[in-house]
Amino acid sequence: MQTQTVLETLFPNQLDYQINNSMIRGSAETKLGKVEIIGTVDSAAMNQFIAMTLANEILDVIAQDQKTPIVFIVDTLGQDSSRADELLCLNRTFAHLASCVDLLRRRGHPNLGIILGEAVSGGFLSYGLMTNQVFALQTSQVKVMDLQAMSRVTKIPLDKLKSLSKTSAVFAPGVENYHAMGAVNDIWTTLDAHLVENALASQMGHTDSFLTDDRRKIAEDREGRVLCNEIVEAVLMA
Repeated sequence: MQTQTVLETLFPNQLDYQINNSMIRGSAETKLGKVEIIGTVDSAAMNQFIAMTLANEILDVIAQDQKTPIVFIVDTLGQDSSRADELLCLNRTFAHLASCVDLLRRRGHPNLGIILGEAVSGGFLSYGLMTNQVFALQTSQVKVMDLQAMSRVTKIPLDKLKSLSKTSAVFAPGVENYHAMGAVNDIWTTLDAHLVENALASQMGHTDSFLTDDRRKIAEDREGRVLCNEIVEAVLMA
């Protein structure tokens, strides 16, 4: 589904946005008032320029001190593979962007991420996965890396990983598996104007409660990470 169609369906009232260099910036009116729209489109390759631009946009909203809700649009194929971005962006710029998202959460801004297309690796982790809630279209592609790349990194044979991915969400890409692991709150199969409004409304008045990360408990309930809590408790008790 095209970005324009999705946005016009989710934000039918006074939607205004611009797209430049694979980044989207805009706003829309909802029953909760104005919301700011920040993010990436067109399977953006996240680099220092994009990461710093998004970070600055976030800081500008925070500086207004209005606790305006922010909707992050996620469509990224991951970090850019240039040497500069591998050396600097992964280690510093992405951390800065993630810190800016964390700051807006701590300042009480209701916020959520919407995965429109791809959500891959550091490009997703640095801002989309940092939000209070993450939602994805059913057609979205979510992954840290594909199984072939995972095999090269972990030295686990590809056939073994394929076998594991059939029974364990941890080893398998795909939006359903990330929902099972608690990384995605819900998968939107149909779109309407109430989805964003209802999600933001659920955060109003108690944004502090979203500062506690309960994804490992959710993942256990959804049977996506069956040993996580047991291992964490064992480490804490050691």
